[in-house]
Amino acid sequence: MSTQPTIDFEKMDGLVAGIVQDSQTGEVLMLGFLNPESYAKTIETGFVTFWSRTRQKLWMKGESSGNRLRVVSAATDCDNDALLFKVVVEGDGLVCHEGTVSCFTKLLGFSAEVARG
Repeated sequence: MSTQPTIDFEKMDGLVAGIVQDSQTGEVLMLGFLNPESYAKTIETGFVTFWSRTRQKLWMKGESSGNRLRVVSAATDCDNDALLFKVVVEGDGLVCHEGTVSCFTKLLGFSAEVARG
């Protein structure tokens, strides 16, 4: 029996980054933050629950839109301070509040020259 890693909420003042990825397509859908309470709620419900830094309260993605994020699998990084949730999106599949599947839609102007260093 393997032991669960202990998530390190101390590095970022009680928060860890939560990356959400579509379990079927591999597309990165969004990034949110979790505290110990929202992490426990995610485990309890099976749906990704974040900590809203602006509203200072728990926030289950899809509460109002119906586009909830059902966890298929979860992993932590090597430092135990970031989480990756592979999910199935319920509802119409539009995860972003701007009405798109992914929150990552605004391309930045990087050229091949810049990327090579």
